[in-house]
Amino acid sequence: MKGKARFQKIIRKTAIVLLWLFIWQGAGLLIRNPFLFATPLQTAKALLQNLANDDFWRTVLMTLCRIGAGFFLGVIAGILLATLSKAFPLFAEIISPVISLAKTVPVVCFVVLFLIWWGASFLSVAISFLMVFTAVYFSTLEGLLATDRSLLEMAEVFRLPFGTKVFYLYRTALKPFFLGSLKTALGLAWKSGVAAEVIGVPAHSIGEGLYLAKISLDTAGIFAWTVVTCLLSFGFEKLVLWLAKQLFAMQVPCKAPKEVQEKLGEIRLTNVRKSFGEQKVLSNYSLTLAPGEEKMLSWPSGAGKTTLLRILSGLEKADAGEVTGAGVEAGIGMLFQEDRLLLEQSALWNVYVVTGSMEKARDALKPLLEESLWEKPCKSLSGGERRRVALARALAAGGNLLLLDEPFAGLDEERILICSEEIKKSKKHRTILIASHVKNDCVFEGTML
Repeated sequence: MKGKARFQKIIRKTAIVLLWLFIWQGAGLLIRNPFLFATPLQTAKALLQNLANDDFWRTVLMTLCRIGAGFFLGVIAGILLATLSKAFPLFAEIISPVISLAKTVPVVCFVVLFLIWWGASFLSVAISFLMVFTAVYFSTLEGLLATDRSLLEMAEVFRLPFGTKVFYLYRTALKPFFLGSLKTALGLAWKSGVAAEVIGVPAHSIGEGLYLAKISLDTAGIFAWTVVTCLLSFGFEKLVLWLAKQLFAMQVPCKAPKEVQEKLGEIRLTNVRKSFGEQKVLSNYSLTLAPGEEKMLSWPSGAGKTTLLRILSGLEKADAGEVTGAGVEAGIGMLFQEDRLLLEQSALWNVYVVTGSMEKARDALKPLLEESLWEKPCKSLSGGERRRVALARALAAGGNLLLLDEPFAGLDEERILICSEEIKKSKKHRTILIASHVKNDCVFEGTML
């Protein structure tokens, strides 16, 4: 069926192209003035004459190199400066006037200035660079700022290495913004680059060919160079977008999380207070967790269980009181209230990201999720299946402190028992705190709070 649909699509597009060629030919026959309008046949004849000329290929190559250089330099500079702007807000403020000028000043002004400064040889490189740079800079910065904050918190808790965050958090958020800007930038690069060549008329350039065709009133030659430009632009766009998609589809090996202290001491919260606006969530709350102790928060929904776990993980700061022995440095395996999975990645890869070991990832998933689901993207899994993947990730992450927020939400009784057993098996030396508003969620041997 797919092959048939693809064939029908090709036939349809071919028919549309032939239709417009027929209209073009008909318009040429009606005008009957080759100095004003060239027909497809006249254009094809001029193009064939160019193809037989050795200088034609040198011209095409030089234009491709100039515009290609400007394009790739613009992409690299846009990504680099956008990354620095995201990392250092002061840097973004400093370069903001320059970026605004590049965005708002008419291209013709830059053309005149670059002609004075550098001459015609590098004019198309500079203009293509300018057009691409601004498009890529703004889209990259927007994509980086749009990175899911909840996933960044997940990365912080699991101590994910910098490279893992770049490839599996920032890259995923950046993808739609970056690909969209590339499509815009590719068209701008060729339009502005060839226009700059027409103005500067550097030797061995498509712009020079268009200029010479113009002064000799060779309309067919103008059409032929236009066709060449369109074909080059189309082929260059397909190549660049293919390379970009390969980059975004690339799976990069993950390193193990950062090392943490080997042994966790006593965790103590003393008179902790936390409010969100006028709403008091924790009021002078105290808690002590001895090394290896198990406790369950059985408070009702909305009583502050998730807030307490976030304070213990270091994601939230208490308004008052003292917290000792907790935080990311203690080494935490955490199941969040939301699953916080990399939805584009498989279940297996989500666990692998926090372990740095495929063997550990498989061992963690084996008792909790059917093997037939391991390679499926998490976005295609059901809510209960995602919950089990998130639990497997928390249990496999290691660390001294295990924080589980509603670990059995959306699971049936059979799955609850299986998950309970896996939590017990993974305990070892860990201190465990489970938050659940349902007291009989699982068979629990620790202290109920």
